[in-house]
Amino acid sequence: MTSRRRSEMVEETRAKLIRAARSAFAEKGYSTASMDDLTAVAGLTRGALYHNFGDKRGLLAAVVDQIDAEMAERAHAIGSQAESPWEGLMAEGVAYIEMAMEPEVQRIVLLDGPAVLGDPSKWPSQNRCLHATMQTVQALIAQGVVKPVDAEAAARLLNGAALNASLWVAASDNPSEVLVRAVDAFRCMATGLLETPA
Repeated sequence: MTSRRRSEMVEETRAKLIRAARSAFAEKGYSTASMDDLTAVAGLTRGALYHNFGDKRGLLAAVVDQIDAEMAERAHAIGSQAESPWEGLMAEGVAYIEMAMEPEVQRIVLLDGPAVLGDPSKWPSQNRCLHATMQTVQALIAQGVVKPVDAEAAARLLNGAALNASLWVAASDNPSEVLVRAVDAFRCMATGLLETPA
């Protein structure tokens, strides 16, 4: 077997396990989802899960990374439709917060993810988002749109606000009502960065 074919088989196995786990975690939650059931759905063994992800927690990390990356891509696509780079940045943050209303995102990324994997700000997907936000903030500072603040600090605070708003929405007994409040406060806080407030 060629190394390329072996690599393709490994990727195929990982993809099957992630797909099965994503479905199981969304439907049943992390703690209730059975490793035997999800490996059976994937047509694989527990050994394949252990070999590729170490354990169930490692598999959850891969699922969270995939969903969170998709969320970032969707938010960026929404932001790219905005009339200005600033409005694009705001639209991205708001879109991320609004995704907390989606059952899969809510359960896997915002409830089970932090409970099992710990601080979301340390997740690889969140670090990729931070880097992208920092680049946008740096460009907005250079254009004179945003005050000349520390770009990393501003990016961390913007991303942290959006993430924590999402966590609040997901954990709320009344997510629709909390969403409105969270989005309004997010926009209000962020405008403090503008050189000339809107």
